[in-house]
This record gives sequence, structure tokens and C-alpha cells, in this order.
Amino acid sequence: MKIIIAGAGEVGFHLAKLLSYESQEITLIDLDKANLVYADTHLDIKVMKGDATSISILKEARILNSDLFISVTSSETSNITACVLAKQLGAKRTIARISNPEFINHKDEVGFTKFGIDELISPESLAAAEIELLLSQSVFNDTYEFEKGALTMLGLSLSKDAEIINKSVKVAAQLLSDIHFIPIAIQRFGSHSTIIPRGDTVFRVGDRVVFITSEGGDEELCRLTGKKKIEIKDIMILGGGKIGSKTACDLSKNFNIKLVEKLKDHAFDLAEQLPDTLVIHGDGRNVELLEEENIKDMDAFISVTGNSETNIMSCLVAKSKGIKKTIALVENMDYYELSHSIGVDTLINKKLLAANSIFRYIRRGEVVAMTKLSNMEAELLEFVVKPTSKICDKYIKKIDFPLSAIIGGVIRNEEGFIALGDFKIISGDCVVVCCLPQSIKKVESYFY
Repeated sequence: MKIIIAGAGEVGFHLAKLLSYESQEITLIDLDKANLVYADTHLDIKVMKGDATSISILKEARILNSDLFISVTSSETSNITACVLAKQLGAKRTIARISNPEFINHKDEVGFTKFGIDELISPESLAAAEIELLLSQSVFNDTYEFEKGALTMLGLSLSKDAEIINKSVKVAAQLLSDIHFIPIAIQRFGSHSTIIPRGDTVFRVGDRVVFITSEGGDEELCRLTGKKKIEIKDIMILGGGKIGSKTACDLSKNFNIKLVEKLKDHAFDLAEQLPDTLVIHGDGRNVELLEEENIKDMDAFISVTGNSETNIMSCLVAKSKGIKKTIALVENMDYYELSHSIGVDTLINKKLLAANSIFRYIRRGEVVAMTKLSNMEAELLEFVVKPTSKICDKYIKKIDFPLSAIIGGVIRNEEGFIALGDFKIISGDCVVVCCLPQSIKKVESYFY
């Protein structure tokens, strides 16, 4: 697959890096030569210095033969312009990074596809949506929704109090008369390898387990893992940038929000823009300020400043004050990979969120959603079953699926099902599959 990426900033470089691992033919374009030097020496990709809104540059990049054009520069206008030009010059599919959430909210009304833009992504909006989902499932460290919650991925670590400790998956399933969840991936404590669980796989203390759940599955998991649902009403947000302001705007409808912003003028602007949010001007690194604003009475603390270290440290301070749920935005991938031991409930990374949103376009088969499991070598993919798919009209137990992959659930007519061996797959079903890298190509072949 030939992919052209415009913009070698954080998101563009990270995308190029991930896609180069997939043995895709990548061309990375940027105006700043300094941004390209590291990519050129560290990644197996082609780099080009130039403006992606230049027709001659796009032609030089062989846009006519490209399967996917992704524009993720810091300029929203440039991204939209580049995608329109790329489509007219022959790109099969285009994706533009935007910062104005109005474009996404009204994309059908405006009809961006008519201009030549197939998909809009906003890393900031994705991060805000991720935070909202994490708060709605506050017991869990990882969440992802398929088809507006018909099926939900939930991740947690098993404590010694969990009822399923030292029990196999098969035995654990028998603890409930009707189950609405299935484990799809396990990472043992102290290990970096990912296990795709089978019936005889035993749950251990410290296991980080990812489940797929249908309606009611979250409550069943709480019961079996000894977790108690956290009621969240009062939230403090540190950082009034794009993510912080979008999060405050979205959450203020249902929660009491305090937003701490360091810059005075921006704090006043936010106070006008967010009438339902209490905006506080001050430095969130100041523990005295946080105490004055009754941090100990908060149910959740979200730190989304532009500094990863500030976000982590302020969340650790919040945790020491007894706050039940902490979420930190991190840009440094080394920190992200340490999320297990760092002491913060959940770390989010907008580069990864953007990459997950884009990745499904390079997968074969009708992939409608895709996410990489954080800190696990596994992908979660949602495929649409076509009449010609090998998997169509087959019972799950009759499908020769690789051992390094598992069907987590099926969505049929907007209803989610935990699909076991006797479940028959039919045309139009959306099938959620978890698989390790070595099995992705085989799994994709079932859905051509």
C-alpha cells in the first residue's frame, strides 16, 4: 500500500513510524528539513522537503498512485487544502487532521466527501472523547466502544480479592448463570508478552486483563473482580488548552467541573466560553492552590497541560490526596509504556488515538473500527461480514481461527452479543476480533 503523509510533527512522525513497521510504502512530506532528518535516518521511509499544498510536490510524491493520503500538519487550512488537491490528483482516500470540532460535528451537513476529504480526525477531540468514556467506566483503566456501546472493551488489573483468581476462564464463566463478557487478552504482571486466553487459561494476581462486554458486562466484571463502581460528580481539570476546554465543555452538562488555567487572559476567555465551568486562574503545580480549591473533595482529576511531567506529577499529588480516578495526558511514549507502574490510573496519548483512528484504513477487509491495546502487542478490529467472506454462514466453533486471535463479540442489528462456539456468523454482522501481529493477515483473509 502506498501512503503519503503530510506533516512530520508528533502525529505525522508517529504514524510514519507505526506504518513503516507494517512494511507499507511511506512518503513523508514536511516544509521543515529538521523535522525530516530524524525520520530519514531512523525509519525505512522516503522523505521529501516541500509544501504538501503544492501540486508539483504532490506529483513528485507520485500522488496518482497513492492508496492513502494523510495530512496532519499543524495547519488545519493546509490539511484541508492538501487533501482536496490530493484527491483531485488521484489519491484513492484522504484523511485531514482538523482542530475545529465543528467540522466533525457538521461533516455530513457540509459534505466534506464532495470536496475530496474522506475522513476528518481531531486528536484533541479523540482525547476528550476518550476521557469522557474513561469517566463513564471509572473502575476500568482502558475503554473503547464499538457501535455506540453495543460492545465495549474494558481493561483492568486483577487484585488478590478478585473471585476469578486461580480459576480458569472456563471455570470463571460458570460463576454466573448468564455471562455478558469474554476475556480477549492478558498481560501477566512483570511480563511484556500478550496472551490470547483460551478456556484453560488461568487468571493470576496482577494480571492485566482486557475484556469485551455487552450490556451488563461491566457490572458482572465488578462483581467477579472485587471492584466497586466509583460515583463521579466533581472533577478538576488542569490545563485549559484544546483538550482541556473541549473536555470541560463536554463534561459540564453532567458533572461539576473546576478548570485550572495558568495563563490569565486565556483563563478569562475560558470563563466566558464555558459558563457552566468554574475557571480558576493559577498554576496547577502549586499544591497549596490545589488544596485551597478543595482537591481532596474531587472524585476525578484530569491533567491535560502541554507538559507530560506536569501531568503525571499533578496526578500523583491528586492520588495522594485520595482522589479515586486520575487521568494524565502524556506525549512521551516512554512514559506511556510505564503506565502500569507509574501510579496514575490512566495515561492517554493523542498520537496513539489519532493513529488508531487512521490505522483501520490500511487493514484489508471491511474494517470499520480499530484500536491497539495500550502496552500490549495486540490489535482490536471490527470487521463487517460480506456475503463473500469466508466466515459468513459459519458457526464460530467451525472456523479455523489462529490461536493468536479470538472473536470477542458480534454486533447484529445494533445489538451486541458475546459470541461463543454455537454462534453462527451471517452477512451484515460486525465481528470484533482481538489478534496478535503474526495473525493479522490470516484474520483479514476471513473477511475479504
